[in-house]
Amino acid sequence: MQSPANPEFLRRAIRLATENVLSGAGGPFGAVIVRDGRIVAEGVNTVTTANDPTAHAEVNAIRTAAKELGAFSLSGCQLYTSCEPCPMCLAAAYWARIDAIYYGASATDAERAGFDDSFLYHELRKDSATRKLPATQLLGDEAWASFAAWLASSKKVAY
Repeated sequence: MQSPANPEFLRRAIRLATENVLSGAGGPFGAVIVRDGRIVAEGVNTVTTANDPTAHAEVNAIRTAAKELGAFSLSGCQLYTSCEPCPMCLAAAYWARIDAIYYGASATDAERAGFDDSFLYHELRKDSATRKLPATQLLGDEAWASFAAWLASSKKVAY
């Protein structure tokens, strides 16, 4: 059962985002993961300090929550984030099986501040052959071997 939204958790994410900027540690994004009415993880944007383009606040919070809870599924958790998630963070929330996302600033607000994700949304709607970043399949038959091994494995953990 999904918990009702709690603005205090969103306020915490917004404070984390603002503190992150003021300290010079990274971009204006903060996130918290909540389960059963308590914060289990927090994250801020550390893209520039970690030299990691995937180190968005939401991804950092998801990684921390998964470690804290000892599980790759964050079912039963909610994500509170200072800004509407970008496509990568939204996908990470889906993969983590987050129950709900609550956000403060919109993608339009982020664009006004110089963080424009609309390009990515447009690219993802295109056929892979027409995207700006070329992607070409090679060795498809050989690559199937890892899936065949997965299907045959008695040690796999389905996710």
